[in-house]
Amino acid sequence: MDFLLDLLQGAGIAAAIGIRPFLPVLLVGALAAANLGLDFDGTDFAFLEQAPALAIVLVMLALTTYVVRRAGPEAPEQPPYVVIFAALAVILGALQGAASLADRDHPIVAGVLVGAACAALGFVAVRDLLVRTRRRLDADTAGTLPVYAEGAALAAAGLSVMFPPLALLVIAGLVALLIGGRRRSGEKYAGLRILR
Repeated sequence: MDFLLDLLQGAGIAAAIGIRPFLPVLLVGALAAANLGLDFDGTDFAFLEQAPALAIVLVMLALTTYVVRRAGPEAPEQPPYVVIFAALAVILGALQGAASLADRDHPIVAGVLVGAACAALGFVAVRDLLVRTRRRLDADTAGTLPVYAEGAALAAAGLSVMFPPLALLVIAGLVALLIGGRRRSGEKYAGLRILR
């Protein structure tokens, strides 16, 4: 049972990282440093709660914010840096999934696999949602979407650390977003084919 709860905790954290990669890592690092819900001390992942790694993540957050703001609302729907963000999310998700299992001396392989998969799910589901939503909003309103995504990511990470079973709700919500988005996209293209 402990293994399942720890795996769920890692999966929820990884899904949150997929939504937005950096603030969840900072939150989990701070919680782990304070031994609240998890503790990476004594594991190979102790660096995830130490100041140098958290400082690097903070710098990455600042750089990301700068790049996205500089691109502005005129940025293409698939800017080149999206691939880099996706890769970072998957790597960080795998690390956090492994660290969650290592915290209680479980084998980490499942954490790496589940963490990477959940981070990828979070990234794809929320990216699709943000792209669809941004098309329908004016530039000022569209500029607030990242703030909502950051808030959702922080909430998902915090809840997954403190109450691991809630990670199931986070993952189910992301799956529903992804399926709903694909269905709407399919309906739109079917409608366009009928018009021809």
